[in-house]
Amino acid sequence: MRRKRKPLTFRLTQVLTGHGCFGDYLCRTAQREPTTECHDCGAAVDSAQHTLEVCPRWAVLRQGLTSVLGGDLSLPSIITAMLGDDESWKAMVSFCETVMSQKEADERRREEAADVASIRGRRMGVRRRRYLMRLQ
Repeated sequence: MRRKRKPLTFRLTQVLTGHGCFGDYLCRTAQREPTTECHDCGAAVDSAQHTLEVCPRWAVLRQGLTSVLGGDLSLPSIITAMLGDDESWKAMVSFCETVMSQKEADERRREEAADVASIRGRRMGVRRRRYLMRLQ
């Protein structure tokens, strides 16, 4: 608690909260995916914890992370390590930035696919819909 505060990045926050391009979040909360399945490995549930600990797509990046943080990638262990020293903080931020930017790019590609299901299309907010209706 006495350490200098480091900024929470957008992508780090996504991983810590589980609110991001994860199948579980996109299906249950955002309702933009038909299933909670991982697009990378086919696991039944794609969550932040799945991405951190299990998904084979991120194995190389995970090795770099575990070399700094240690083998336990549970949320309490990650937080403890991040607050413990700057190297751990930077390793976690780097992992999150790399992984989440790639997951976001993959999500955009799926949304732009010509044969995209209606559930996958981007939803418009109320303001955007009203603006477009005014233009007509």
